[in-house]
Amino acid sequence: MTGAVHQASLAVRRMGIETQQEYVVYMHRDCHVCRAEGFEAQARVQLHLNARSIIATLNVVDPPLLELGVAGLSNSAWRALKPLHGDRITVSHAPTLDSMSQVRAKIYGHRLDAPALDSIIHDVAAGRYPGTHIAAFLSACAGGRMDLQETIDLTRAMVAAGDRLDWGHAPIADKHCVGGLPGNRTTPIVVSIIAAAGLTIPKTSSRAITSPAGTADVMETMTPVSLGIEQMRRVVQREGGCLVWGGALALSPADDMLIRVERPLDLDSDAQLVASVLSKKIAAGATHSVIDVPVGPTAKVRSVEDYQRLKELLEQVAQACGLNLQVVRTVGTQPVGRGIGPSLEALDVLAVLQGAAHAPVDLGVRAVALAGQLLEFCGHSGPGTGEAIAQRLLASGAAWAKFQAICEAQGGLREPTLSRLREPVLAQRDGLVHAIDSRRLARVAKLAGAPRAPAAGIKLHVRLGDRVEAGMPLFTLHAEAPGELAYALEYLAAHPVIDVGEPR
Repeated sequence: MTGAVHQASLAVRRMGIETQQEYVVYMHRDCHVCRAEGFEAQARVQLHLNARSIIATLNVVDPPLLELGVAGLSNSAWRALKPLHGDRITVSHAPTLDSMSQVRAKIYGHRLDAPALDSIIHDVAAGRYPGTHIAAFLSACAGGRMDLQETIDLTRAMVAAGDRLDWGHAPIADKHCVGGLPGNRTTPIVVSIIAAAGLTIPKTSSRAITSPAGTADVMETMTPVSLGIEQMRRVVQREGGCLVWGGALALSPADDMLIRVERPLDLDSDAQLVASVLSKKIAAGATHSVIDVPVGPTAKVRSVEDYQRLKELLEQVAQACGLNLQVVRTVGTQPVGRGIGPSLEALDVLAVLQGAAHAPVDLGVRAVALAGQLLEFCGHSGPGTGEAIAQRLLASGAAWAKFQAICEAQGGLREPTLSRLREPVLAQRDGLVHAIDSRRLARVAKLAGAPRAPAAGIKLHVRLGDRVEAGMPLFTLHAEAPGELAYALEYLAAHPVIDVGEPR
């Protein structure tokens, strides 16, 4: 028996290949384990090391990349198995994935009940679904193919698949934006105001999915955000709030797996959006959440009808899951602030918190309005008084002091870095700014390198209604690599993002 185990075992080597959350194992084409077990490229296999076990996708490689008798592990697989020097792994066929039959049923138009969704999400969270399977599930549920009860059951399944925090008191405040509006980085300001008011607001945020920056990306230019649950608890107990990356926590872990596949597919269905947002609120222990939904012609939510449908779905699912929710419609006709991209948005946030003369007024006004609504919603202030209280906390410097304290508790506050390369984009004619395409601006910022290069992005110089003259800069591109700067400029040549014309 010992010999048989030895024959199926392999030495391990870290390949240094980043596959994000998907586990990948690399094996020699003539590996005795591959031949004995009949493994082929892209097979799903189970890797065992001591008490740890993961499901991985097999990639077959030719010499000299790997020698016989050695299994190469992707970075994510290495982190999960934690091999020590001299350790050997055993490899076997992955167990049958019974929940895929439910995904196939959904593809053919059948409903998914609560047990089916529990089974699918449990397997996703356990890492048993490769990207292809997750893509199939997301596609089967997109385009309005999930009804209300399915969305409720999906939300509950995502909460049940991970940890759930309990802060021992109420209210626990939360604020979230559904996204789609570049530069709308109100969350760090709102968290600072709410915590300065004495409420508890343990804010977990995502990295960018389809945008040039997520709140976690922006905060990471100023302070560590990859905190564990116990670190997060200490920060919240000390300062009343935090601003951390949710992906470093085991709160709704299946959502992070789904987001990884949503990003390249650019899928963001209402049901998945609602389940993603609300599962993380519930898992983080929130009792009262204000959701910002910008509405505009080039925002994620483009019409009042789309807003109303999303609002009703959010409210119905939240009520079924026991979360107090207030959905707020905000104007989404143009970007907020001046910066688009992690560092540039962080500089806007700092300017507002510090009360700087050059701070973008619209970002501060939005943040104060949302903080005021959250103060009232949590019962901390009377009807109609929350905004004035929020404004006082911001203007007095209390919110700035709280932001600094939160960052120090998370590991220190640092200044965001600026880009090496900058290229102004000039107006081609005199006139008024009639329209700003938020979607195209976001794409340009991503082509320039954001959010992977934190200093990359766009700094806006104009707003709707501004009068400009030919040769004036409309915005400045920021990049870290010449190739990315050229790529963004090439896109702009064929896709104008700011409409300048005669007065209407």
